[in-house]
Amino acid sequence: MRIAVTGSIATDNLMTFPGRFADQLIADQLDQVSLSFLVDEMEIRRGGCAANIAFGLGLFGQSPVLVGAVGKDFDDYRSWLERHGVDCSGVHISEFKHTARFLCTTDSDHNQIASFYAGAMAEAREIELGPLGDLDLVLVSPNDPDAMVRHTEEARQRGIAFAADPSQQLARMEGDAVRTLLDGAAYLFCNEYEKALCEQKTGWSEQEILEHVGIRVTTLGAKGAVIDRKGQEGLHIPAAPEIVKVEPTGVGDAFRAGFLAAVSLGLTLERAAQVGNLIAAHALETPGGQDYTLNKPAFLTRLAEAYGDEAATDLKPHLS
Repeated sequence: MRIAVTGSIATDNLMTFPGRFADQLIADQLDQVSLSFLVDEMEIRRGGCAANIAFGLGLFGQSPVLVGAVGKDFDDYRSWLERHGVDCSGVHISEFKHTARFLCTTDSDHNQIASFYAGAMAEAREIELGPLGDLDLVLVSPNDPDAMVRHTEEARQRGIAFAADPSQQLARMEGDAVRTLLDGAAYLFCNEYEKALCEQKTGWSEQEILEHVGIRVTTLGAKGAVIDRKGQEGLHIPAAPEIVKVEPTGVGDAFRAGFLAAVSLGLTLERAAQVGNLIAAHALETPGGQDYTLNKPAFLTRLAEAYGDEAATDLKPHLS
């Protein structure tokens, strides 16, 4: 299964605040917030939603095509991704702008406040999918909003199955654009808040959204994930236990990588969510969205402990 992953490619500046954001917010002063958080740590990591997802797919032996726009400062990052199985032939190099920057502060409760500088990402709207050759699935993850719409429409016109992952960009997109992203999607990925925001932005009810997408996958954080399909009862898959919580950035991207890798390998949706949950736990246990590794024997052992021996047996032949 040849998957193109479109979306952001960025450098993550990840900071840690030792207190709680909630303790610094005054309820009757929220209309004029002016805060500065003194952080204890800062890590500079490789990131961006599309790059994180493509990295995870690469660990599972897939060869995803990364589609996005970057600056001329991308050479080292390209080398890293290619060494981890990512095809970077779909990456556009800007002549004028730097690779995007993500700046995120995480508090002691793992809540986050973030800013994102688009930089070269704005040029992603210029990328055509056609030259990439035959594709089985196009994942449209957070990116320049016009690029997200363009890639969705091109996939639809070319008859390529696509997955909608609007995520952080839901906040700035209008209803018509969100409806364009969702309508006809084979998969819709979102978290609980984004699920509600999709309904608000589109004007569609929960059930009406299932009329427009094939499969909706809603991540629930520590509660796992839910898979919904039209006319069927929702399937809840509990989270895989983590060893330690280090940094939540990129956890959702890792879930998507694991889920789509399992689907690509022909596993059931339940298995796909279980694999997604476990690789998401791996990401949570490391300080960046591309700092975890996939030790296959250890992964199978943890999968069996979390979901039973049958789950590990089903996956094992595909991890040789």
